[in-house]
Amino acid sequence: MLKRTLQNKFKVTLAVVTLGFSLISPVWADEAADKGLEIAARSDRSDTGFGDSEVTAVMTLTNAAGSESTREMYFKTLERENEQVGDKSLTVFVTPRDVQGTALLSHAKILEPDDQWLFLPALKRVKRISSANKSGPFVGSEFAFEDFTSTELNKYKYSYKGEEDLDGLKVDVVERFPLYENSGYTRQVAYIDQDVYQVRKIDFYDRKDMLLKTLMLNDYRDYNGVWRAHELVMTNHQTNKSTTLSYGTYTFGAGLGDNDFEKGVLKRIR
Repeated sequence: MLKRTLQNKFKVTLAVVTLGFSLISPVWADEAADKGLEIAARSDRSDTGFGDSEVTAVMTLTNAAGSESTREMYFKTLERENEQVGDKSLTVFVTPRDVQGTALLSHAKILEPDDQWLFLPALKRVKRISSANKSGPFVGSEFAFEDFTSTELNKYKYSYKGEEDLDGLKVDVVERFPLYENSGYTRQVAYIDQDVYQVRKIDFYDRKDMLLKTLMLNDYRDYNGVWRAHELVMTNHQTNKSTTLSYGTYTFGAGLGDNDFEKGVLKRIR
């Protein structure tokens, strides 16, 4: 009799504890989502108002054996009108000769598929990148097509994971889950510094939820309140390849407009 009474009390206690966790977990999840969004939004909005920008860069491709090849390129960016639409950007390769004139034009969207067109000078034609192919590698690099448009705030839902130290910096760790279709990633983990609110590292997980790539953002510089990383290193953990983007000095307020980011400009690139 005593044994049965103890068993019943244990079951009641277990039921109460289980109920308590079931009530607490959704609340905690909502708080984590709210805080994650708050931190991501603060980071995203810290660099608004730049208008447009131009910058040159050197892309260094490193294979699994350590051999390197380099490409020179330039970027143009037109800032979005608001958070419900995305930036427009143009990436153009200058050297070497086999990729000279290759260009990627991107019109970032939020939940709709991004508009992206690739100009291949050897074929003298413009190829639209389908939404199903945006997870593919961009011109042999470790950057995917979607990496060029995936920084928009409202493309994700968020969850706050806590604080960590990263190379001497105190960072907030925010997990983000793509809301747009055909992403090559199930989730990303962003490390955002608590000082100037810039993303310092992103871990990318593939469709099997395995760690695929890590992006390190280094050498941040302040352009009158607009911060830009001048070295991006994308490391593929599954292939042991990496791609480094080393940027020159940014120019802001170059007078770029929508006409500079129309599909027709691709065939006029020299």
